[in-house]
Amino acid sequence: MAFLADALSRVKPSATIAVSQKARELKSQGRDVIGLGAGEPDFDTPDNVKKAAIEAINRGETKYTPVSGIQPLREAIAAKFKRENNLDYDWKQTIVATGGKQVLFNAMMATLNAGDEVVIPSPYWVSYPEMVSICGGKPVSAETSIENGFKLTPDALEKAITPKTKWLIMNSPSNPSGAAYTAEELKALADVLLTHPNVWVLTDDMYEHLTYGDFKFHTIAEVEPKLYDRTLTMNGVSKAYAMTGWRIGYAAGPIELIKAMDMIQGQQTSGACSIAQWAAVEALNGPQDFVAKNKAIFQGRRDLVVSMLNQAKGIECPVPEGAFYVYPSCAELIGKSAPSGKVIETDEDFVSELLEAEGVAVVHGSAFGLGPNFRISYATSEELLEEACNRIQRFTASLK
Repeated sequence: MAFLADALSRVKPSATIAVSQKARELKSQGRDVIGLGAGEPDFDTPDNVKKAAIEAINRGETKYTPVSGIQPLREAIAAKFKRENNLDYDWKQTIVATGGKQVLFNAMMATLNAGDEVVIPSPYWVSYPEMVSICGGKPVSAETSIENGFKLTPDALEKAITPKTKWLIMNSPSNPSGAAYTAEELKALADVLLTHPNVWVLTDDMYEHLTYGDFKFHTIAEVEPKLYDRTLTMNGVSKAYAMTGWRIGYAAGPIELIKAMDMIQGQQTSGACSIAQWAAVEALNGPQDFVAKNKAIFQGRRDLVVSMLNQAKGIECPVPEGAFYVYPSCAELIGKSAPSGKVIETDEDFVSELLEAEGVAVVHGSAFGLGPNFRISYATSEELLEEACNRIQRFTASLK
């Protein structure tokens, strides 16, 4: 349609949203479908956070807020970064947005010129390359592999950087793979970045509180303070506090960048929802004990899913360090025939036939830039996960 902007031709719809929508449609038609596509905790928002929101409504905190967020929340964000990440930010170096997506979008919109390159390790969250493209930049994929735990190596980073590179987007723990970087691994990447002073780092730490076993979370500006002046450290309340629908993301970074993002946001949405901001103040400043409880539940689910998938014929599923996703390979099943008679030629064929044959909705890996794999979100009950994995085992055993 000639009326629409050229930018739309550079963008694909979100595969994760599409899978969830397809699962909903099949359910509404009476199909027995287990949807494992959604990237949100199945826990309820903590009661103290809900109470803070109700109290904010009763106090009349229902007016416009400053574009970058209310001062109590920005102070809570600065305190969180100091307390948990050993990063010193003044509250004026922080910004609050309508979800992490808006933080990312504002940062790209404020900094990218036509042809600027953004290095994104694959597999990546589906929205990173699309946002870069919308903002006129060029996404550059730096491939990882199942052998190195889906983590970017210093060598691959060095190869991906050119004179046009403006940003590296890091996501640890990762959506979709659950891979998380140790302090040593981050330091090795930082050493490469120190030789390229024009490359900035956007680190998406949204899954920070969901790491398992003895793994200790680190963020890149903490590990290498020399990168502090060119790092935007991003986080939010959606995953750790089960607040996806509240739509609060935040970031901290150099004041000039924060001011530029504030200007973009001021012409786009203005401030985030006032009630959600007061709820987020309580989330960051209030009791944190439920975070460990939820994490323990997620770890049990992870272990169940990894174990059962590795018993499925032709599936290889690494153990992720964090988030609530697994990213198994279905490479051994390419070329086999499904019960419908269709030959599975891609991971997209695999997930399509799995949904048709067994009613399990997962997301194909090529949507995240690396296949043949698929992503499962284990943010649902053990009972459903066990049933879904039984169905996957049955499906892979039926392939000829």
